[in-house]
Formats: sequence, C-alpha cells, structure tokens
Amino acid sequence: MKSVNKWLITITVMLPTVMEIIDTSVANVALPHMQGSLNAGTDEVTWVLTSYLVSNAVVLPMTGWLSRLFGRKRFLITCIILFTLASLLCGASPNLATLICFRIIQGAAGGALIPISQAIMMETFPPYQRGMAMAIFGVGAMFGPIIGPALGGWITDNMNWRWIFYINIPVGIIAVLMATAYIHDPPYMKRVKMKIDYWGLLFLTTGFGSLQVVLDKGQQDDWFNSPFILTFSAITIISLILMIRTELRNPEPIVNLRLFKNISYAAGTLIMFVVGFCLYSSIVMIPLFLQTLMGYSATNAGMVLAPGGVATLITMPIVGVLLQKYDGRKIVFFGLSIGAIAMFIMRGFSLDAAYPDFVWPRVILGIGLAMTFVPLTTLTLAAIQKEEMGNATGMYNLMRNMGGSFGIAIATTLLARDSQFFQVQLTAQINSIGTKFRMTLEQLKTALIYRGMDSFTAEKQATAMIYNNVRRQAGMLAYNHIFWYVGLAFIGVIPLLLLLKRPKIEHH
Repeated sequence: MKSVNKWLITITVMLPTVMEIIDTSVANVALPHMQGSLNAGTDEVTWVLTSYLVSNAVVLPMTGWLSRLFGRKRFLITCIILFTLASLLCGASPNLATLICFRIIQGAAGGALIPISQAIMMETFPPYQRGMAMAIFGVGAMFGPIIGPALGGWITDNMNWRWIFYINIPVGIIAVLMATAYIHDPPYMKRVKMKIDYWGLLFLTTGFGSLQVVLDKGQQDDWFNSPFILTFSAITIISLILMIRTELRNPEPIVNLRLFKNISYAAGTLIMFVVGFCLYSSIVMIPLFLQTLMGYSATNAGMVLAPGGVATLITMPIVGVLLQKYDGRKIVFFGLSIGAIAMFIMRGFSLDAAYPDFVWPRVILGIGLAMTFVPLTTLTLAAIQKEEMGNATGMYNLMRNMGGSFGIAIATTLLARDSQFFQVQLTAQINSIGTKFRMTLEQLKTALIYRGMDSFTAEKQATAMIYNNVRRQAGMLAYNHIFWYVGLAFIGVIPLLLLLKRPKIEHH
C-alpha cells in the first residue's frame, strides 16, 4: 500500500465533509426566498429540508456495506461527483418538484461522505493520535453548522438562493481530484463479491425514511391526530422491527447490528444520540427565541450562535492533546456537565436580557460540546476492528442525526403546547377584575389618549399591548422549560459513561 502524508489525506477527506455539513444547514435561511421564486407554500417548501434529511438517514447506516460492495475509494469519489452534480441541478431547478428530487440525490450522496471520511481518518492515524485526528475532524464538523446559516444568509441577501448550491461545484471538483490522487484502499477494503440483502435494504429504506418524515412533519400536522403521521409511524415501527429481524439472521447484512453486542460501542452510540438531541434542539431554539420574542434579525441571531461555535473550534484541538494524556471518559463527564450548566443558565433567560446575556451561556455550551464530541467518538470507535469501521461510523453518525431530529421535533412540539398552557395560566391571573390589570390598562390608555388617540381606540390598543406582553411572557416561560429539559438530558446520560471502556494507548 502506498504511503501518503496523513495531513494530505486529512485535507482530502475534510473537504467533502465540510461541504456536506454546510449543505445540511445552508438551505434553512434561504427557504423564504425559494418559496417566493418557486411559487410554493410554507408547508411545501420545507420538503426541501425534509427530503435531504430522509435520504441522508437512509444512506448513513448502509455506508460500510456500500463501501465493501463498490470498493471504498471508488464509492467515495462517486459520492462526491454525485453530490456536486446534484448541487448544480438543485441550483438550476425550475420548480419545487425538481428541486426536491435533486435534494434527495444530494442527501443520499452526502450521507456517505461523513462516515467514510471518519473511517479513513481513524485508519490513517496511529491509535495514540486518534484523539487528535477526531479533534481535527470535529473542527470540520462543527465548522459547518456555524458557517452554514451565516453563509446562506449572506449569499441569499447579496446574490441569489441558487448560489448556495453553486458554491459546491469548485469544492467538489477539487475534492474529486485530491481523492483520486491521495486516497488508497487498504487490502481489506477492496471490492467484495456479495449477495445483496434485498429485504434488509427495503426495510432499512422504508423504516428510516418514514421515521425522518414523522419527526420532520409531526408538529406541523399535529402528530397522531393526523392520518398522514399515523400511517408513517406504523410503517416506521413495522419496517424497523422487520429490519432488525432480517439483519440479525443474515450472514452478510447491510447494517451490522451485531456491533451493538460490544457494550462500549452501544453505550457510546446511545450517549451520542442524546448529545445530538441536546445540540440540535438548543441550536434551533436559541435563534427562534431571539427572533420571535426579542425581535432580533436572522443575522443578529446568527451572531449569538457564532461565538459558541468559535469556542468549540478553539477547545477541540486542546481536547485532542488532553486525550493523549488523560482518560477520555473523564473529559466526556466534564463536557456533559458543562453542557448541562449552560442549559440551566439559559433557563434563566428573560425578556429584559441583552446580547451578552445570550452569548456567554452559548459559549459555555460550545466548550462543553467540544469536550464531549471528540473523546466520545474516539472511545466509541476504539473498540471496533478496522474491517468494521465503515459500518460503525455509519451507525454512529446516524444516531447523532436521529438524536437531532428527535430533539428538534420534541422541542418544537413542547414550545407550541407549553406556550398555550402558560398563556392560559397567565390570562387567568390577570382577569379583568384584577386591580393591577385595571391600573395598567388605565395608565396605557391615558398615555395613548395623550398622544392623540380617541378613548375607544386607546382602550383597544392598550388591551392589545397587555395581551401581546402576556403572549411574550408565556413564550419565554415555554423556552425556559425546554432549556431545563435539555439540561436534564445532558445529566441523564452521565451514568452510561461507566459502560465505556478505556482504550489501551500504545505510543510508537
């Protein structure tokens, strides 16, 4: 096997990874613009995001199998080419249906890029440097969600939403050239003649695809009151049960579920699911809170998230160095605890808070995530043999994404229900007989009359102002509630750390 400088390999696999991760979040900002130019409704346009996530979820667990079927290098290059081509076609889409169709292809090609890149990184670096390798990989992985929305916003404001897809083309071309030159398959990753497990493929695709649709559309369609969601939930449950049964019986499964017999890997993957849950739900809730209740613009809300991302980027390499000296489980313990503390601080957000009040808990969360991501990945994948690395990274990344989808679905549902609940409670407290309410109403009314309004309009306006204030207070209480739950979730997975094995570190 040819020896290539490991840093060249690192740059080669990081390019498609960053491109794929940016693409997951870059379209969110551009949705209103797409809606206008493609003449689509709000419910329809969100399929631009859902379709990408669904095909991504389907391909992730199959990555290891597809790498063995086609040969890893060939599969990686094919995915980059497909992703770049699909980006070009997304940008050129004349209507919503074609855009969604090309987003499905883009999501499927993108789904395999991260696990393959991660597997190549784990193999390229010797065991004692794997912590550092995962730290570098983590920097790339965290760089995406930070730069994505900001870049998307800037491109949409200054050029046209189509350019958020076109920018992938030069990156894709460079990535293909570099992968052709620098990536080589180890002997055990050459193409293998395999019987294709068609049933496994069918159940996997329908199971994970339907689950992603349920999570993405649940709140919008009022969950189980909707026949659409009920149908997809039933398909999900039946398909996943059949998939587990088929895959455990098959000697050459598409998804090797036997990996979960390894307690350390199973525990690490479960912790990652919860970390994904916490990360994505908080990253969606913070800008929503700022834009709906505090009146921040999209760009300013992005500026609240960005310092937290920068904190993650700075902390990750430091964690990589610490991992070579200390037990990774202790670092993850501190990471999860810091994450919980950050969420408990956010639980105290009020409507009087200023920009710095929002930024610093986000920075603390960023440090906590950096201390969790890198060592957790290294510990979870340490117990896996090289031959199974593609399979293991695929399932691991799928669990992080699924955790994220569950997090967003549960958080948006809680937000809608809690806001209503608190609004009813607050309104009951300020009934029209309450003296405080009458006084406030009179004061506002007097002020409005003083500005030249007639008595009837002033009373209506004053009541509306009080109602609006109640609505905002109820919203704030709902957000505080969600941040509290996310903090508890961080603490809840700490006991699972006891199941992670400490890898033996051999220095060369």
